Amino acid sequence: MTATRRTVLEGLAALSDADRRETTTRSALAASLSADERTVDAHLDRLAACELVRTYPDGRVRITITGEELLALDTDELAIVDPE
Repeated sequence: MTATRRTVLEGLAALSDADRRETTTRSALAASLSADERTVDAHLDRLAACELVRTYPDGRVRITITGEELLALDTDELAIVDPE
């Protein structure tokens, strides 16, 4: 499967929780998406730069409240703009 930033964000929302600060690992997220771990890592880094994802040095990740709110808009087309 080719992972997009949206599918990575949606997958992370299913495996983590911002309010409870529940995390998952990068590898578990990649496995749940049946996606290449390097591709998922690249998307997570970009999403973190937009403050939609929180990453930890030990490999854990979670969605942020902002990320959850963005997904809650439930639009057919979702634009995630890099800060660069």
